[in-house]
Amino acid sequence: MIHSSTKLITLDQFTIHETRQFPQATGELSSLLRDIGLACKLINKQVQKAGLVEGILGKQGATNVQGEEQMKLDVYADELLINILRNSSDCAGVASEENDDVVCFDDAYSLNSKYVVLFDPLDGSSNIDCNASIGTIFAIYKRISPLGQCCTKEDFMQSGKNLMAAGYVIYGSSTMMVYATKTSINGFTLEPSIGEFCLSHPNMKCKEAGSIYSVNQGNWNKYSQGVRDFLTTCMDKSYSHRYIGSMVADMHRTLIKGGIFLYPADSKSPNGKLRLLYECNPMAFLAEAAGGMATTGTERILNLVPNALHQRVPIFIGSKDLVNAALACLEKDLATA
Repeated sequence: MIHSSTKLITLDQFTIHETRQFPQATGELSSLLRDIGLACKLINKQVQKAGLVEGILGKQGATNVQGEEQMKLDVYADELLINILRNSSDCAGVASEENDDVVCFDDAYSLNSKYVVLFDPLDGSSNIDCNASIGTIFAIYKRISPLGQCCTKEDFMQSGKNLMAAGYVIYGSSTMMVYATKTSINGFTLEPSIGEFCLSHPNMKCKEAGSIYSVNQGNWNKYSQGVRDFLTTCMDKSYSHRYIGSMVADMHRTLIKGGIFLYPADSKSPNGKLRLLYECNPMAFLAEAAGGMATTGTERILNLVPNALHQRVPIFIGSKDLVNAALACLEKDLATA
């Protein structure tokens, strides 16, 4: 029960307050965050009744650009985000994990908008039918093409260090939005009685040390010796193994409790499996904003210059001590190879 003395700060109030700290700010970034929040409330509504309404659960019968089967909610979330951002006056265009190419908006407002948005509309969608936590991941860049014309593919192909904001919404036992700018990272929980995201986790920090590791350990035989050495170290130290199979859910726990999430390259996916632009960059931005680390195993994630819209990379992300321990095992393996 929320007492009357409790001070609720909504996402709208928070973003407006943040904007006032920067006299040169135009408010477009804050407006974009509110639009994304609105889309995610509507996605959440469908997720919450997925088992009750016919036509929401199950496979769509099509595949996305990566050749993966699309779930019905994947397609719904993708179309909803595109439509809401198209009707926003603050978005020049979008790129989605579900679509082959970027979508540029060409109305008068969009042509003069400063920002582009990339998103994974429904991360972990293979978990939908078994009622596990899923989420939406988003990343916002300032466009580099001239205002007054359609945005270009190059606006989306920027390194993560150029991000203006990034975040995710997790649809779990409660629905939360966590987003970071260059100044801070904050979490907002959806208060269903008023339909607003309210500040619940201000100035989030990822523990420097952790004792939880998150990986698909079933792929042990496909991993390099360096990865196996790190996992052996985790088991020798009796660290807890937790793996949900949704990056949003696994990363949310990592940010809240500390630990490491890793999706390494393996013999089946030598370039890694998670997408740089839609998953790794935004999560790396969040982790670093919270005091953590994110690396491919050889390079800082945010330093990578993308070579394709749907580029995949390995990732080791979370508490600094655990990421550094993983790097030590990988470097030892390379030195002895």
